[in-house]
Amino acid sequence: MPTIQRMRPPIQRALSASARRGRVAAASRSYATIPSRPQEPLSSPSSSSPSSSSSSSSSSPSLNPAASRRPTYFKDTSLGSLDDFLPSSASAPLPPDEAYTLRTAEVGPASNRRTITRLPEWLKTPIPAGNDNYKQIKKDLRGLGLHTVCEEARCPNISECWGGSNKNAATATIMLMGDTCTRGCRFCSVKTNRNPAPLDPHEPENTAEALARWGLGYVVLTSVDRDDLADGGARHFAETIRRIKAKKPSLLVEALTGDFMGDLDMVKVVAESGLDVYAHNVETVEALTPYVRDRRATFRQSLEVLAHVKKVKGPDAIITKTSLMLGLGEQEHEVMDALKELRKVGVDVVTFGQYMRPTKRHLQVEKYVTPAEFETWRQRAVDMGFLYVASGPLVRSSYKAGEAFIENVLRKRAGGKAPAGITGKLEEASVVEEIMKIGSA
Repeated sequence: MPTIQRMRPPIQRALSASARRGRVAAASRSYATIPSRPQEPLSSPSSSSPSSSSSSSSSSPSLNPAASRRPTYFKDTSLGSLDDFLPSSASAPLPPDEAYTLRTAEVGPASNRRTITRLPEWLKTPIPAGNDNYKQIKKDLRGLGLHTVCEEARCPNISECWGGSNKNAATATIMLMGDTCTRGCRFCSVKTNRNPAPLDPHEPENTAEALARWGLGYVVLTSVDRDDLADGGARHFAETIRRIKAKKPSLLVEALTGDFMGDLDMVKVVAESGLDVYAHNVETVEALTPYVRDRRATFRQSLEVLAHVKKVKGPDAIITKTSLMLGLGEQEHEVMDALKELRKVGVDVVTFGQYMRPTKRHLQVEKYVTPAEFETWRQRAVDMGFLYVASGPLVRSSYKAGEAFIENVLRKRAGGKAPAGITGKLEEASVVEEIMKIGSA
C-alpha cells in the first residue's frame, strides 16, 4: 500500500502534463477553413499561458457555438460543370470534320488504365424536362398499370415524343402483355424471364381507355415476346386493337409484333383485327441475326411474317414496316441485300437507327454511324421504292415523323381529306428532321 501511494503523485503529474500538451496542439492546429472573423490581438501576451489559452478555447464554444463554427471549402476546383455534359444550343456549331471525330478518354486507376470512346455529339439528347404532357402521359400510364417500350427499352427520344407541344403531337408506344420478355436478345434491355406473370385481362380495356383520353390521331402498340403462351399473345393483341377501334374508330393503329414463333395463323389473327400498319422488325442483317437476336428469331422467319401480312390483307390494304439497327458490325453489301429482300416481300416503310448499348452486359457498339451515312442509306432505300424511309442516329422504329407521314398516306388511301392537325404534325415532323440534320452538321 505505501508503494502505491508513493507512485500516485508522479503518475498524476505525467497525465496532467500530457493533457496540457494535447490541448495546446489542438488549439494551434491549422484547418483548411475560411476564418469566420479576424482574430483579436491579445492584451497581454506575457500573461498568457497554456492553461489560460486552453481554458479560453474550451469555454468559447459553450458560450457561442454558432460563432466558433468555421465553414469548410473545397480546394479542388478542377471539377467540370453540369453544363459541360449537356448539349448547348448557344455554343457555336463545330465543323463536320471535327464534329464527326470520335473522342476518347482514359479511365481507371493508374495501374489499370483503359481507353473508352466518348458518346458522339450527335447522339446526345436533353434530359426529359417533364412538361405537362410528359407528366400527364406518365400519370395515366401508371394509373392504369400500363407499360411503354419508351421506358423499358430506354429510348433516347422519350423527352421529344412524350413532351410534344400538344397532345396530338405527343406519342407513346404502349407495350402490351407486361414488361417481361421470354427471349433474350443481346441488344435489348427489356427484362427477361422464362415464366412471366399471367396476362392482365383488363389490359385491352385500360389501353383503349387511355388512348381515347389522350386524343391522339395515331398510336403504336408493341409487346414483349410471350413464347410461354400457346398463341404467343396474338389474341390478346387483337382484342386490344378491337377495343381501341370500338372506342375511337378514327384512331389509326400501328402494331409492332413479334414473330409468334413462326406461326402464320397467329400473324393472320393480328392482321385481321382492324389495325392500319403492321410492323415487325428484322433488327439487323441476316449474317448478324444469330449473334444479335435470340436464337428463336431468324431473318427468314421475319420475312415470312411480313410477307404473310400482305398475302392476308392485300398489297394496298395495309402498310408493312420494319427497322434496321446500324453500328453492329454490318457490311455495306449486307445492308443492301437486306433491303432487297424486304422489297421482295412488299415492305413499305423502313427505318434506320444507331444501335446504342443499354448496359455493359449487352453487345458493344462496333461503329458510330455519322448522320451523313444515315442520309446515304435513306436515299438508297427511297431509290429502291420504299414508301417512306426514316434514317438518323436517334431514329427508332416508332418515329413520330414517320408516323405523321404514314397517317397522311392512310387518310388519302381511305379517300378522306387529311385533318388540319395532320398537316401540322407533318410540318413539325419535317422541322424535326431538318433540326437533326443541321445539328449533326
